[in-house]
Amino acid sequence: MTGSKKNLACSTARKRELIDWRHPTISIARQCELLGVSRSCLYYHPVPASNENRLLMRLLDEEYTRHPFLGVIKLTNWLRSQGYWHIGTRRVRRLLRLMGLMAIYPGPNLSKPAPGHKIYPYLLRNVEVERVNQVWSADITYIRLKTGFVYLVAVVDWCSRYILAFEISITLEADFCIEALQQALTRGTPEIFNSDQGSQFTSPRHTEILHLAGVRISMDGKGRALDNIFVERFWRSVKYEEVYLHDYESVQEARIGLKRYIEYYNNERQHQSLGYQTPAEVYFKGLLNEVDQLKNRDNNRHDQT
Repeated sequence: MTGSKKNLACSTARKRELIDWRHPTISIARQCELLGVSRSCLYYHPVPASNENRLLMRLLDEEYTRHPFLGVIKLTNWLRSQGYWHIGTRRVRRLLRLMGLMAIYPGPNLSKPAPGHKIYPYLLRNVEVERVNQVWSADITYIRLKTGFVYLVAVVDWCSRYILAFEISITLEADFCIEALQQALTRGTPEIFNSDQGSQFTSPRHTEILHLAGVRISMDGKGRALDNIFVERFWRSVKYEEVYLHDYESVQEARIGLKRYIEYYNNERQHQSLGYQTPAEVYFKGLLNEVDQLKNRDNNRHDQT
């Protein structure tokens, strides 16, 4: 840590980890000022879920991953069929909200923006996605730990299914979504960025980054959740092939495991829908095609002059 103020692009949770409680010369207050966080956030710890709630959240996560079209009532009925007769719809709804999960079908209040946040129109109706960096999408899911949970956000290129960036957080604050977006933009710039209307994505801090990059913003409305099906398929893959096979002990262990899996998913896992190519093969071939097309255009213009 230096004595000059830095604009660090990372979540509040990550910034808390940077605090050196035994630094010989820089006080805690000064470190908070340099990192751009309030001192009170250092002492904030989310209230842990009860043992029963953690168990219910694990069950709901697994059943939702198998059948993402199930809503509150059907998930409540399913829990009761598993022997949890005392569980009501209000509790299931609260847990699903805590987990950031929703059913993939038209319904009221699918994703609520924060008051005052601008909602953008849906731009992908009848749009054919034919090339990389034409459309990116972002979404958030719940990742269970042995004694808690975290949230995972991923940015995916629709054409190639390539995971451009990811981040995890212990809260649903906007910071980790902003950090993932900034990471993704170091790889390229999409024509359209699509998301739901969650407050993380409607945050002016998030949308301003897209505006400055010249990206058109698209947001799912009611009944459009199926348009994030590529991300939903990735959630299913990462949970069945990684998360459910490893009971992460800590946030750091989850970060390492998810990073390892995403590298495998991008670079080694072949997709039938991609002609048994990996997402990385399709994405980087697409980038080369874009370069060739630009060269051809420049050559044509030169010939015409």
